[in-house]
Amino acid sequence: MISKEKIYNVIFGTESPYGKLFDVLLIWAILLSVFTIMLDSIAIIHSQHAALLKVIEWSFTIVFSCEYLLRIYCSPNRRAYIFSFYGLIDLLSIVPTYLSLLVAGTHALLIIRLLRVLRIFRILKLIRYRTEANILLKSLLLARRKVFVFFSFVLVLTMIFGCLMFVVEGPENGFTSIPKSVYWAIVTITTVGYGDITPHTVIGQAIAALAMITGYSVIAIPTGIITAELTAEIHRERTQKICNNCSRGGHDPDATYCKYCSSPLEQ
Repeated sequence: MISKEKIYNVIFGTESPYGKLFDVLLIWAILLSVFTIMLDSIAIIHSQHAALLKVIEWSFTIVFSCEYLLRIYCSPNRRAYIFSFYGLIDLLSIVPTYLSLLVAGTHALLIIRLLRVLRIFRILKLIRYRTEANILLKSLLLARRKVFVFFSFVLVLTMIFGCLMFVVEGPENGFTSIPKSVYWAIVTITTVGYGDITPHTVIGQAIAALAMITGYSVIAIPTGIITAELTAEIHRERTQKICNNCSRGGHDPDATYCKYCSSPLEQ
């Protein structure tokens, strides 16, 4: 009987040969399963090889289900893993396939398609194996309040520009409502510029020019916010340990166990 500690070292650890082999095999399984999902979305391939693709899909689902159950089984703090980011991603990667069994009838074809597409979230499981991705994710989480405030400011700007264009240009120039005018403001400020709605008056074009200049000005703001948090997180990453089980940091360099879930930390 294999002990929980050995299973934990293989599944969550990356130092042992078996742990490295497990990670490599799992990465290939994730990539192949995502490739299968993409092939299944092509009508001609689905019509000719639907049965084979279904067998392959269920094979991957069983593999990921076993992996998920093993992670719960050997985790020192099961609750911490289940409700962690990676635990939820692991669950999300297998749930759509099982839910598809409960959806029947032609009226539910849209739901079936949605469940198929949701399986693409398996690609997020790869984040676990990239330290750089973990650092970026934590930086985004730390900067979320500042970014939220920034986007709130941009939303106010788009509302102002949209309302101005609705008043100045009016329905005769394509600005038939405030929501549609706000849509134009969003497209303009983000420098996408679809061109489906354009101002025709001199005042409207002046407002559009101001919106475009504002768009270029605000693009750099979230970059600076995230860069600052990213630099700070890289510094923390170099000086602190991260738990493989619950993915939380803040441990002292000489810590042996996670202070949140009590799992062993890699030395």
